[in-house]
Amino acid sequence: MVNFTIDQLRTMMDMPKNIRNMSVIAHVDHGKSTLTDSLVSKAGIISSKTAGEARFTDTRADEQERCITIKSTGISLYFEYDPEPEFVPADTEGKDEDEVVVAPVDEAAVDTKGSGVRTIGEDEVIEISSKSYLINLIDSPGHVDFSSEVTAALRVTDGALVVVDSVSGVCVQTETVLRQALQERIRPVLMCNKVDRAILELQMDPEDLYNTLRQNIENVNVIISTYPDEVLGDVQVYPEKGTVAFGSGLHQWAFTLSKFARVYAQKFNVRESKMTERLWGDWFFDTKDNKWKKSAKQIRESNGKIKRGFVQFVLEPIYQLVDAIINEKAKKVTKMLQNLGVVLKSDEADLRGKPLMKRVMQKWLPAADALLEMIVRHLPSPVTAQAYRVERLYTGPQDDEIATAIRKCDQNGPLVMYVSKMVPTPDNTRFFAFGRVFAGKITTGRKVRIMGPNYEHGGKTDLHVKPVQRVMIMMGRTVEQVQDIPAGNTCCLSGVDQYLLKTGTLTDHDDAYPLATMKFSVSPVVQVAVEPKNPADLPKLVEALKRLSKSDPMVQITTTEAGENIIAGAGELHLEICLKDLEEDFMKGTPIRKSDPVVSFRESVAGTNKENVALSKSANKHNRLFMFAEPLKDEVVAAIESGEIGPRQEGKERARVLADKFGWDVDEARKIWAFGPEGTGPNFMADVTRAVQYLNEIKESICAGFQWASNEGPVCGEPMRGVVFKLTDVALHADSIHRGMGQIMPTARRVIFASLLMSEPCLMEPIFNCEIQVPSSAVSGCYSTLSTKRGHVYSEEQKQGTPMMILKAYLPVTESFGFASLLRSNTGGQAFPQLIFDHWERLGGSVYDAGTNPNVIAAKTRERKGLAGAVPDYERYYDRL
Repeated sequence: MVNFTIDQLRTMMDMPKNIRNMSVIAHVDHGKSTLTDSLVSKAGIISSKTAGEARFTDTRADEQERCITIKSTGISLYFEYDPEPEFVPADTEGKDEDEVVVAPVDEAAVDTKGSGVRTIGEDEVIEISSKSYLINLIDSPGHVDFSSEVTAALRVTDGALVVVDSVSGVCVQTETVLRQALQERIRPVLMCNKVDRAILELQMDPEDLYNTLRQNIENVNVIISTYPDEVLGDVQVYPEKGTVAFGSGLHQWAFTLSKFARVYAQKFNVRESKMTERLWGDWFFDTKDNKWKKSAKQIRESNGKIKRGFVQFVLEPIYQLVDAIINEKAKKVTKMLQNLGVVLKSDEADLRGKPLMKRVMQKWLPAADALLEMIVRHLPSPVTAQAYRVERLYTGPQDDEIATAIRKCDQNGPLVMYVSKMVPTPDNTRFFAFGRVFAGKITTGRKVRIMGPNYEHGGKTDLHVKPVQRVMIMMGRTVEQVQDIPAGNTCCLSGVDQYLLKTGTLTDHDDAYPLATMKFSVSPVVQVAVEPKNPADLPKLVEALKRLSKSDPMVQITTTEAGENIIAGAGELHLEICLKDLEEDFMKGTPIRKSDPVVSFRESVAGTNKENVALSKSANKHNRLFMFAEPLKDEVVAAIESGEIGPRQEGKERARVLADKFGWDVDEARKIWAFGPEGTGPNFMADVTRAVQYLNEIKESICAGFQWASNEGPVCGEPMRGVVFKLTDVALHADSIHRGMGQIMPTARRVIFASLLMSEPCLMEPIFNCEIQVPSSAVSGCYSTLSTKRGHVYSEEQKQGTPMMILKAYLPVTESFGFASLLRSNTGGQAFPQLIFDHWERLGGSVYDAGTNPNVIAAKTRERKGLAGAVPDYERYYDRL
């Protein structure tokens, strides 16, 4: 039975210091959803018997069938948590006062006002104690193809529970999601999951298990230390500080070191914090003289007879209990349960084997208690987190009224809410806007300014002023309607979906700047064309594609000049799910025809043509533009994509970064006119002219031509990447009527095309980083599969204590279709690959030489897009003087 009411939830929302917003993030199949069940079960939403197998946050039918999470799912949970004070021995005489201070909970963990009181109706009053907590939890996908869902979840949360499979260890996607979290200034805690596998399946020695767990924690800390942030401080995880838990999500048990430290501190009559330190690291306990030993000399002298504290006091009791239950040593089990204080009901006592082990471990070491302890004590409340996150979130001045309200999480300030994703309604006809209130209060019926991702402060583009129809709390599969939701909470809105495509900022302040748009770690590089089997259903398809575009943060829908509808996704699985949703949910079963998947390429240049400047004349022959193209360094392209260099930067600041870091001429760097395509891409339009008349009047026309050209290049109509176009000279008609947009924009496009084709044009293909887990006996099958797919291994690592190998390889996206099935057949199903987009790589060979890879790809792409003839020569766009 559910342990709370919606009124209690709403009352808790007024106590921001007792709120925790958190995401569960991990590699695919490391146990996020099964672990989340323990918290859902403790809240009374599902029974403890089904917890771990129900996967309550996997709300879609295909998620349950495939056993993977596809969409991130939010749920609000209410808990009572009373943190026990640290155990301190009664006899503290002669000790330093600092040694006996009780370890406090996070300074923002408890609402110091004591309790929240809220009147409901005329008579009923809801009282909430200071020991109550509201946890807004989001379970996110682990598969790389759905990384955009992780990004959307992290934007609206302040803490992250990172789950790592104790056997598989830290995998490629763990690093990806952890990096995303740190970029959003999310504080992590760690759960080492699937410890039961190490004990039961692998039957690892306790000392080996300790070394494996320590290695996993160190690997996580290496990733965290790779992306330092002075504002965030040290966010590495340490078992002795309580930021690491160990356990099994499937069997619903887990513990932190404080669980055992409390018991042994009372037994040894020492401070709990001192005992916690002894239970991790190189502390060994000698039972003969009851002393802790740490020095290498003492340990050597013992000849291996003394055991590590973690092994002796934590792992061995677990090993002994599991062994007694699995091998049905009834007397030993009964005695151990009495010592542990575990009482079984009559029906539970009849269980045998793993079911009995699950029930016993659930009662002795409940996973929800360990997770709740970490969440409440070590993850920040919105009041704490927004103070340091506001710099990354708010694009306006950091000292204005809006920034101040966000920094303080002011529930009475101006409204600021960020919508991170759109969630389809149960009937798939409309969408709920899911996001978080960062300041103020969102109220039913209130008029708000809806600012889309293309809105710029002071403009009217992508801006709507409309009322909110309903405000709701997200509860997994369902939503619960409330009157209003204050700052510091996640929520759902209805009635704003027709004004937002995917994301946006909502506010009631006329001078507010939008919140920063999200940066995704993957790119939509795999495409498929769709059309209805019955041409009469085309309007239905167009409408369904609009809904699909809303439902997924990453998917891109485009329509070519030939009338093709293109869906672009992050990978094969992502496209498969998108097409399934399109046909079954948004088209209501109307059949569609789809093409084979194709890959998006990028056009670039390998050289420069400073000596041969391209020239194009306007249609009326009165205006001339002179230009040449140069390749951008990979470091500059990376800086643009990471946001270090961007179009919204102040010009002098951007020029200083380009000059100091990348060796640009300061004067040229100050004259960058535009980024493209779409105003943000990794290409520059720069002005290097000297003393030219009327230049400012045609600047907008040239930039418009640049956006057009950089989005569809001359080689095969693909976007450009890593090119800077430098305008060297112009000759313009004296009369402004003869140098309008209609004359200059097409000319700018033609001169850009000519300058690119004169500078050794080339194609770039997307490359996956492929991580393969495989037994050492089947490694040869992986190498042969990769060699047939143009892949190459760059790292090979043996998994400590196991026969597993970790291979890391680069694999072209064009060769990835069917790669997983071919790998399985070549390795007898023993290899598990994970593909994540890594970088763009230049294809060797000229686009003009028949038979080369770039030439073949360009010809196929031109044919698919309906572009006539072979790759054009520069003379098609070049004019003679």
